[in-house]
Amino acid sequence: MRYSIGDLARRTGLTVKAVRFYSDRGLVPPSERNSAGHRLYDDAALARLDLIRTLRELGLDLATIRRIADGEVAVADVAATHVGALDVQIRVLRLRRAVLAAVAEHGSSPEETSLMNQLAQLSDTERRRLVDDFLSDALGDRPELAGIARTLTPELPGNPASAQVEAWIELAGLAQDPEFRAILRQLADQHEGGLRRDFAAEVRDAVTPALQAGVTPDSPAAAAIVGGLGREPGRLREWLDVVGDPRRERYLELLAVINGWASPESLTPVLDWLAEAVS
Repeated sequence: MRYSIGDLARRTGLTVKAVRFYSDRGLVPPSERNSAGHRLYDDAALARLDLIRTLRELGLDLATIRRIADGEVAVADVAATHVGALDVQIRVLRLRRAVLAAVAEHGSSPEETSLMNQLAQLSDTERRRLVDDFLSDALGDRPELAGIARTLTPELPGNPASAQVEAWIELAGLAQDPEFRAILRQLADQHEGGLRRDFAAEVRDAVTPALQAGVTPDSPAAAAIVGGLGREPGRLREWLDVVGDPRRERYLELLAVINGWASPESLTPVLDWLAEAVS
């Protein structure tokens, strides 16, 4: 069967101008010409043009398309190469989107925007160095806190989602906050002073039933709960001043997003109740 340029355009969904362009470039050569000198194409040309259209829609350049159409390279090999290139592009776009989303959300200044962009572009080694510096400064060189350090370590995956990149940018900013580092140092000191790592869990388990039952912080029942924690009110208040800082909880929320963990349970209601009970 023979097709005119118009026939090919109608069958492939391309414009006449596009079909003529591919023909002029030798990508779809005519099989013959009619008596008026007009180009005619056969079924092989139709199939070739449909392949060209598909490959162009997938973003391949004309030189590569010519090599595929001429059988010089396999479509699968080219596709594998382009998948790798697209993965890189997608990662870059996710980073850019995350930075812009953070800038839009926080109303960042030009200086803050530049910093967020730098944090997003860090390599795996640079991210690890930033986190190690943060945890070393905050927790110190204490072997007994090595387990805690591991649970506080973000592990951004190789192909992160936009939400994970956004969380990393914010977490990295927190990690460089001197006040937040001081907060973690105080928690580490309290750990050495006898307020064990699981003390927050003890508080949650003791206070949550009281909250659910509507026990007021100024009641005798509340006083009994505080006494059952085994800590002097003064030390409890010191602990609450540190653990109640919203940056601590925010760090854990961001860490969960980055590492793909379940969202941590908020201790704020429990801490607020206990703070009122020991005031």
